Amino acid sequence: MTIREASAEWQGTLKEGGGRLRLGSGVFEGAYSFPSRFENGLGTNPEELIGAAHAGCFSMALTFVLGQEGHVARTIRTVAKVHLGATAAGPTITRIELETEAEIPGLQPAEFQRMAETAKTTCLVSRALAGVTTITLKAELAATTATDNENQEV
Repeated sequence: MTIREASAEWQGTLKEGGGRLRLGSGVFEGAYSFPSRFENGLGTNPEELIGAAHAGCFSMALTFVLGQEGHVARTIRTVAKVHLGATAAGPTITRIELETEAEIPGLQPAEFQRMAETAKTTCLVSRALAGVTTITLKAELAATTATDNENQEV
């Protein structure tokens, strides 16, 4: 199987120090710090990167599920909101909200909801994050014109 890599370097104390996060592919490198993680400071943080990974994985999983049933999306846009909260164990990712909107000609909303739920449970990142107490999903099918449905091949 494929191995993906990312790295982090930190210097200084927890509250006054700072670090850099790097993706192994080299396409992203960013600063992170206590303020960027636990407050609203500049920079990125691990939770934001988890959100990006989850949104990307879910969108691809939904594409796969749709394809298995003969549908092709024009667009799938997903946002993952990663909640960092306090528990007895300390700071914890307590919830992830997936919000997706897709434009898929010829697909009915009930079918879309079923497929989106399947994608949520089969997404590799969803499975990896199974320790997160709650992962929610809000899926919205964008309206298509009547001609979209008429022009779809059967």
